[in-house]
Formats: sequence, structure tokens, C-alpha cells
Amino acid sequence: MDSTPTVSLFDDAYKSGSAPWVIGEPQPAVVELERTGAFGGRVLDVGCGAGEHTILLTRLGYDVLGVDAAPTAVEVARRNAEAAGVDARFAVADAMNLEPGYDTILDSALFHIFDADDRRRYVRSLHTACRPGGIVHLLALSDAGRGFGPQVSAADIRGAFGDGWQLESLVETTYRGVIGEAHAGAYGLPVGSLVDEPAWLARLTRDL
Repeated sequence: MDSTPTVSLFDDAYKSGSAPWVIGEPQPAVVELERTGAFGGRVLDVGCGAGEHTILLTRLGYDVLGVDAAPTAVEVARRNAEAAGVDARFAVADAMNLEPGYDTILDSALFHIFDADDRRRYVRSLHTACRPGGIVHLLALSDAGRGFGPQVSAADIRGAFGDGWQLESLVETTYRGVIGEAHAGAYGLPVGSLVDEPAWLARLTRDL
């Protein structure tokens, strides 16, 4: 990213219902992560958006908190949880100043919105939030994609997580989004279509 988008841009997307990353269900890559036993202990869903992953994990019995900087996102997430009959917890929080004490952190499509300087700040915040030996799962749009949203390279991820982290794995996967008016022409698809774009899935362990 050349520069990090403002929180108000994301808040407006939730207010208008036009957020292309809100697909009404958890990301398939995150569902598969859970099936493999990738979550444990206290879980933080950072940049939780409309709450799909927090709701999923809460329903399955995890101790999870979803946080987002956009107040409207948190309002939407709470309504979604209520509609699903799930007592999920959400809070407005700054990703650059996360509270400590989490064993597992999920980042689904947050890291890739930051410019290079903010990535470094964000990774320092993740280090504070993650307990020693804890795990961060990072799902980010890949630079092999068609420009659906902000994209990062494998080198961007490796470069941001340096001292204090071990990169356990970095694999190719997909990220699902919904086509809006901004992408309909370029993709040749009608508004509302779902697309699976190339993405990275990283597993990072905080040093002891």
C-alpha cells in the first residue's frame, strides 16, 4: 500500500453495506484452519469486521474477542451475533495499541491494508498482544491477484515479521470477496458475485 486508508473509509463501507470483504460467512481458509486445530487459549480476532470469524469460533466454544477500529463494524458484528444466537464479544480497538494476553491471534485481511511504516507499527502491537510462544495466523491478499483490494508479497510478510518472530509457514491460499460496482466491469461479473482471489496464509510464532 502507498498509504494506509483511514478508519472513516472502512466505517463508511459498513454504513453503506458496500464492503466487498463482507461475504456473510467466514473465510474458507479460516474455517479450514479451525478444523486443523490451529486455535487455542485466548483468541483475538483483530480487524474482525462484521464478526463472521468471532461468531464461528465463539459458537465452537473458543474464548475469543473480536476487535475493529471501525465503530460501525463492531455494531454490525454485534447485530450479526445476536441474529445468529451467539453470545460473541466485540470491542472497538486500535490495532496499533492492542492489549496483551492472547495465545492465538487471527488477522483476516488487516495486515494488507497498511503501508510499510504502519505494518511495522502493527507487528510491534501484535508482539505486545501475543503471549510468548503464541501464534498469529495471517490471511492477506497476494500480489498475484487481480487488484481486488490491497495486496502484499511474500517478501512484505517476511520483512515485517523479523526479530521476535518465527515464520513457521507461508502458503498460498484464497480469499473470498463479493463483487461490487467498482470491480464488476474489470472482472466481467455481475454485482454480488463471489470471487476467490490469490492470498497468503502465514503462521507466525512469537519468540519465548
